[in-house]
Amino acid sequence: MPHRTFLFFILPSAVAMFLFIALPIGSVILQSLHVEHGQVLVEVESCTPFGGCKTQTRVDAEATAALRAEAPLGRWNGLGTYMNRAHLATAELGEIFRSDTTLREKFAQVYQLRFYRALFFTLIYTFVVTPAGIIVGFWIALAVNRLPQMLKGPVIFVSLLPMIITPLIGSLVLYWMLNSRGILGKALQWLSGNPDLSIAASGPLMWVSLILYGIWIAAPFSFVVFYAGLQTVPDDTLESAMIDGANRWERVRYVVIPHLMPLATFVSLVQVMDNFRVLEPIVGFNAEAHAMSLSSIIYTDLQAENGQLFGSAAATSMLTIGFVVILLSPVLVRTWREFGKRAH
Repeated sequence: MPHRTFLFFILPSAVAMFLFIALPIGSVILQSLHVEHGQVLVEVESCTPFGGCKTQTRVDAEATAALRAEAPLGRWNGLGTYMNRAHLATAELGEIFRSDTTLREKFAQVYQLRFYRALFFTLIYTFVVTPAGIIVGFWIALAVNRLPQMLKGPVIFVSLLPMIITPLIGSLVLYWMLNSRGILGKALQWLSGNPDLSIAASGPLMWVSLILYGIWIAAPFSFVVFYAGLQTVPDDTLESAMIDGANRWERVRYVVIPHLMPLATFVSLVQVMDNFRVLEPIVGFNAEAHAMSLSSIIYTDLQAENGQLFGSAAATSMLTIGFVVILLSPVLVRTWREFGKRAH
């Protein structure tokens, strides 16, 4: 293909990527290097006819507005936001690791830092929900693929319900069911023999509930992709395996799974990116007291009572993107190598 033709072919996609991906990320990077202006305070002397005069400190609204209008991004802070206590906390980490304490105590101190507490939950959620959702979706696809044709439609519809329901609504519904007054909550109280058992009051139970919800919401996507992939498995290869005496599990292991590995790589990439930005179940379950994710930190900063913390939210966003790239690197490198082998 001539270079000129190729340039015009990719130009619309390149312009769209620049406008909707590169520019927003660039603006977030720029915002993360600034912090919000503080309020301008002035001392005002107020006098009353009978009480004398006293000095009060008040906010100068006009001066504050003028300062913010002059520098809309805020005050330049460089990498200070990334290094402060609310994010990477480099100074605090140095003090913790220099202290003469046990490794367990050091971990407990690091866990008290907001960013690392959120990062720990986000990683646990991602590393549990991603493989579990893929496995559950794969086995559902295998089961549905063996159903009679007349049953496949209704079963597929039921299996896709988690994708049809808005994630926040789905998390709210499940939370109401798990509540101490909900049907699942009452069942747990009866099974445990503890009438005071409450998901909302227990950190471990809340984590388990969030992870189970994550698997429930992630499995349908894996199911759809794998079910489509199962329709492309060569029948002659399966028949050859059957003739050679392979049982069902051996056919799945040695024929189906290798055939679906490229799809599994694609599903893993999508699921890691999706699970790492977990937010809806934390909000829906009202789980902020027991679980915090990187996305929930961003949400909290943008909903701060004393004003939106754009710089802090932007810094957390960039750190989140960085961690996602690190997590995806092994899969991307493996995919690149496979394509390189095929090219040769």
